[in-house]
Amino acid sequence: MDLKKVKEDKDTLLLEIAGETFTVTNALKEELWNDKTVSEAAQVREHPYLSEPKVFVKTEKGSPVAALEKAAERISANAKEFQAEFKKAAKK
Repeated sequence: MDLKKVKEDKDTLLLEIAGETFTVTNALKEELWNDKTVSEAAQVREHPYLSEPKVFVKTEKGSPVAALEKAAERISANAKEFQAEFKKAAKK
């Protein structure tokens, strides 16, 4: 995974995520919408074979970088919770 800031200012960020699929940007987009400081969140789909997935975030207040970091942390926590619950269910 290689991250590249395509565009950034005080309330917007466009981040390219090379080496990943649109699954990652979709998860980030969905989780960003759970943040009350985020006014816009989208995944950018250009050509699936000729461009890398991108995620766009715009905040009403606070940093878009911080909003993206928090979203990634929540996704990670949810994945760990799923893993623990799956292990319990698999033993039954």
